[in-house]
Amino acid sequence: MMKNKKHRLYGASPDELKAICEELGLPRFAHKQMLKWLYGRFVSDIDAMTDIAKSARESLKEHCELGLAAPLKVSVSADGTKKYLFRTSEGEYIESALIPDGERMTLCVSSQAGCRMGCKFCATGRMGFRHQLSATEIINQIISIPERDKLTNLVFMGMGEPLDNIDNLMRTLDILTSEWGMAWSPTRITVSTSGVAKSLPRLLDESKVHIAVSLHNPFPEERKEIMPIENAYSIKEVCDILRRYDFTHQRRVSFEYIVLEGMNCSPRHIKELSRLLDGIKCRINLIRFHKIPDSPFFSPDIERIMEFRDTLTRRGIQTTLRASRGEDIEAACGLLSTAEKR
Repeated sequence: MMKNKKHRLYGASPDELKAICEELGLPRFAHKQMLKWLYGRFVSDIDAMTDIAKSARESLKEHCELGLAAPLKVSVSADGTKKYLFRTSEGEYIESALIPDGERMTLCVSSQAGCRMGCKFCATGRMGFRHQLSATEIINQIISIPERDKLTNLVFMGMGEPLDNIDNLMRTLDILTSEWGMAWSPTRITVSTSGVAKSLPRLLDESKVHIAVSLHNPFPEERKEIMPIENAYSIKEVCDILRRYDFTHQRRVSFEYIVLEGMNCSPRHIKELSRLLDGIKCRINLIRFHKIPDSPFFSPDIERIMEFRDTLTRRGIQTTLRASRGEDIEAACGLLSTAEKR
């Protein structure tokens, strides 16, 4: 153990907890007790682990910390959406969005402070990359909000590119879905990506979560103009990878598509989308563009977006229009940014 450096218990795997027990001279079975307290009961104080001997708890407090941090602020939208602000271990800020919808309550989780993808329509992309979030910091967004026990779904669509933080993403998904962890069904979790093709097979092979791909334009040259990732990983490469997997049962793949006036919703875009997505059982989620300062982009009127949706549906691609939520508190898609805090 590094001097003055404490182990963080939240975010730890069973093997890591075993190693901590061995290092501190605790019984090996104590790691199972800790797993229960951490991921089953969401303990907020090491002393609350009452079936662990007091001397062992004292040793844990000396050498370990839980790693929890309460949100610094909550903003509430007129539509009931909430935006939580957290400070990271490196002094940066991140945001999570809670979206209630009838009996469904979805938390939009961040995976990085900032983002290096640089998508032109995204406020987070303007921040640039700050640092990777640890599994502790990702899990903390879920555990440390008052609605924790009411959550029905998780979407990794907050700040950052999840597949650009693949190790901590997979560690988090393991904690969320394992029987020793929080035992969530993977069908309650969706991971979004702008198309980091080198990490996509690992996500598909090692998890069963739903996949959402940020598409936004089917033509490579046009996509490059708004999504620089196209220079490194083409959307065609991403689609070729997806064709190798089965999305006909419980697992879904969807394509996110922010509709931009005069840029990506013409008849030729519809034709190219049909060609690009041929052979992939999927759906397209259309998203209205949410204006960010000094942006040259605009959203078409709702009638034009609905016409675009209906035309795609008639061509055999299931297409939906996602309702905008939390726009008045800058919690809607593409608006998460902590610039004012920094």
